[in-house]
Formats: sequence, structure tokens, C-alpha cells
Amino acid sequence: MEQYLRQLISIGFTDKKEIFTGFLIDYSDDWILLKNNPVDFIIDGFVILRNKNIDVIERDEDLAFTEKIIRMKGLKTNAEDIIPIKDLASIVHFISTKYGIFQIAKKSAKSAYLGKLIELNNEELTIDFLDTRGQFGGELNFNPEKIRVIEFDTDYINSLKLVVSENEN
Repeated sequence: MEQYLRQLISIGFTDKKEIFTGFLIDYSDDWILLKNNPVDFIIDGFVILRNKNIDVIERDEDLAFTEKIIRMKGLKTNAEDIIPIKDLASIVHFISTKYGIFQIAKKSAKSAYLGKLIELNNEELTIDFLDTRGQFGGELNFNPEKIRVIEFDTDYINSLKLVVSENEN
């Protein structure tokens, strides 16, 4: 992993169809932090992946070309992008404090859940669910071991945060 730091890579999993592409910001034994490149030459927030069932980590000519263009557009990866990724608790508490709302997904890519942290302990992660209209809809509970993907600071999440803050005023 060290050789890929601050480079655009793609990561595929043995048990997920989805492939994640982004700039490798940091990694630990359990988690990988990417500055997310969801499509073309776009950077959109961050994604943290559980370092589990990884099938392949790639960096090919196409990714190098995409990286070159993104850098020409002014993207810089810096120390401010690094967050604590030692364990789920440190990740979730940091994101909750700095960004407020985040999105989590389990193994299946069929659904993801947005919300703000209510509680995290060894048995469950509890969030106040944020729906697609920017309304909080009550508590959702997750087994912390089942969480595979955490996203934050994306355009979608930040757009809904605008609606939330407008609703609070």
C-alpha cells in the first residue's frame, strides 16, 4: 500500500461488485481512506473502506492519466485530509465532530444510510437517519462489524446538509 500513497488507485473486493477509485490518503490494518473519484475527472468527498476481502488494488495507465488531469485541475492531497482510521470508533467520532453527517454501507451496495451519530458501542452503531429530502427520520441501528464503507464530505451529503440547516432556521 505504501507505494500507492497519494496516487489514484482502484480497489475491488471479492464479495462486492462495486469498485472504488480514489487517491490513497491513508491506511491502517483495518481501514483505507480515499479521496473519492466516483467518475471521470471528478473528486467528490472521501470514502473509507474496511480493509476486508480485497481482491485487487490497481493503478494502470488510465488511472495515471486521470490522476494527471485531476492534478492539473488543482487537486492537492495534504495532511488536512488525514483523519484517524485506527478503528471504527475513532473514525465515526472524528467525522461526526468535523462533518456532522456521514453515509454508511454494508456489504451489499444496494443501499446506503445517511445520518448523524447518536451512539456507538461494541454492539451497535446508532444514527439519526437522514432521508433524501433532508429530513431526519428516526434511529437506525447497525452491527459495527457489518459496516464496510463510510462516506463523508460528498456533494450529495453536503447538499442535504444545506436543507437540514435551512429547516433548522
